[in-house]
Amino acid sequence: MYKNNKRLIILDADGTTIDAYSAIDKTFSRHGMEIGDEERFQKRRRLFKYLGGLKEFPSNLKKQIGKQSRKLLIATLTEVYREEALLYPGIASLVQSLIAAPDVVVGLVTRNVTNQPEETLRQLFRRHDIDLDALDFFAHIPTHQEKVQEFRAIRERLDINPARAYICGDEHKDYLSAIGSGMHPFMVSYGFESHKRLIKKFLVPEEIISRSPAELCQRVRHALELLNLN
Repeated sequence: MYKNNKRLIILDADGTTIDAYSAIDKTFSRHGMEIGDEERFQKRRRLFKYLGGLKEFPSNLKKQIGKQSRKLLIATLTEVYREEALLYPGIASLVQSLIAAPDVVVGLVTRNVTNQPEETLRQLFRRHDIDLDALDFFAHIPTHQEKVQEFRAIRERLDINPARAYICGDEHKDYLSAIGSGMHPFMVSYGFESHKRLIKKFLVPEEIISRSPAELCQRVRHALELLNLN
């Protein structure tokens, strides 16, 4: 049925491989705003992620009104991502192992909101000794677009059996997109949504959720039989 016997894994950027919260927190601080602690950040709906909680909301909203204010905020976020933002511990080694594995196809699908996101992530990953050109694919999609279409298109283009295809994500929509495209999800609860929120509110099975980057790396290595690689 499928000519390609390779396995596919699609990585997410913000909150799964990249410590996005720290970058956002640093960006807000430089504009005299507070995003709130990470635990409260994870509990918020996507619309309110960047407006803070009840304590931070009034001041943040005032400073984000107007196109120019938002442009300045995005410009600072872009600078932070390119020069300071970090991959989570162990992620760089995992990505290098995935790239090196001859029977694994690996790439990145992201909604990153910085300016020229491909160049932004290229610089970030380069600081971790990873060349994005070494990936098999890179796709940036608009924030309003669901990932399921992109996941399915990538898998079909590569002619890979859905049973041998995986995605990594940190939000419930990543889980739904994986299931919707016939792929297996690796979910994490250290990114944009908490463990409790994923399980209780969105009914994501606890068995597929990693609570730390180290646990995600271990799960992926085991599933893709990369245990003997760096």
